Amino acid sequence: MGAVHGDGPEGAPALRQRLAELRGPGVSAKPLDARALAALAANPGCERRALLDGAGVDKTALASALGAPAPFGQSQFAFTRGHAFEARVKGDGGAELLRLVRERLDPSAPEPPPGGARVPDLAATGPQGRTGRTALALREAAAAAAEDGAWTLLDHPMLALEVAGTPAFLEPDAVVVHPDGTWTVVEIKSFPMLDGSADAAKVGAAARQAAVYVLALEDVAARLEPSPQVRHRILLVCPKDFSNLPTASAVDVRKQRAVTSRQLGRLTRVEEIAADLAPGACFSPELPAERLAETVESVRAVYTPECLATCELAFHCRSRAREDGAVTVLGRSARAELGELSGVDAVLAAAHGEAGDAADPAVAALRRAARLREEALACR
Repeated sequence: MGAVHGDGPEGAPALRQRLAELRGPGVSAKPLDARALAALAANPGCERRALLDGAGVDKTALASALGAPAPFGQSQFAFTRGHAFEARVKGDGGAELLRLVRERLDPSAPEPPPGGARVPDLAATGPQGRTGRTALALREAAAAAAEDGAWTLLDHPMLALEVAGTPAFLEPDAVVVHPDGTWTVVEIKSFPMLDGSADAAKVGAAARQAAVYVLALEDVAARLEPSPQVRHRILLVCPKDFSNLPTASAVDVRKQRAVTSRQLGRLTRVEEIAADLAPGACFSPELPAERLAETVESVRAVYTPECLATCELAFHCRSRAREDGAVTVLGRSARAELGELSGVDAVLAAAHGEAGDAADPAVAALRRAARLREEALACR
């Protein structure tokens, strides 16, 4: 899994070399996972994140070198608990997992045989090798389903998805091939489902992540003849209440899939962003902070408060956005309401009648709000 760049067009070797130079001498590419891709799709206008993720730059180390570290990642306890829960869900040949898949998504399908389903070996060398092995296993599973209605469980398959001109390798928790030949993405999370429902924000994040896997799986299906159907209802498996017993819910990710596909398609290609950098530009955290900050600031960023939950550079970008007086610090909804007014100073000047076109709806609304405020203060 990661921002590993495989063989491709003639320019691919040169691009790989350029991205390696951006990371710094001897620095390996940081893995790019589905969570990062979902966050990238949520803010496609941020060229800074597109370039850093495409190049495999370690943004955590970069943020620390810039003096603005962000507390990211799971605690060791949560990480261990999550792995233990996933192992329980997939135990006994995936028997419990397949029971949940059938119960929530495919109740008319035949029950899996005792001991679970076919679980092919997906081991291979490197992400390209694992991606190829996964594609072969999916082809074989489709044939087995057509022949005898077999269930197949792919445990941590490897999928590839092209993002901004470079391939990203993704590893879902599981993919199930149903007896009718359809494919389902399975997401296993350690947050609980209480009385049959889970935290809406966490479910939303899981759905956006799963939508990335669905897109990558559709690429594999499109290369098969006939093309299997990738189900747009994924299975979200979580602990039941406060126990370690698994329960599950079917989550429709059609909306998230459509939005993610559209937003990823809008991303500027990484080579185009890299071409605008100064010769010798590098994001190695070993460089002096001043030089590093200058290079980072040379790439356009679009900061929003949502970045605080999804990007390691959020604190650095927020600080710069505040210094520049950018209205994006107020959130996407406020930014949309303000139209062409992109700076806080411009907003205040428009509100006070010092600048702006009175015919502009945003300016008119600001001036009306300013008058109402003055009237309210006068009545105190």
